[in-house]
Amino acid sequence: MAHATIRATLIPEIIRMISEKYNISEEEAMDEFYTSGTAESLSDSDTGLYGQSALFIFGLFCQEKSKKQ
Repeated sequence: MAHATIRATLIPEIIRMISEKYNISEEEAMDEFYTSGTAESLSDSDTGLYGQSALFIFGLFCQEKSKKQ
């Protein structure tokens, strides 16, 4: 399966989890995710992050977010 296809299936799930955890709209969750280092790493095929689960990537996002606060 192409990396872009895998990302396309992972991202909606990650956005949903962000929205639920932080009690924000899915639009706000998308903004937060797409401006994060986690999303940047996910878009880089060399990192191999696309091969991880949505829950794992969500965990990375949460760690990144907690370090910024």
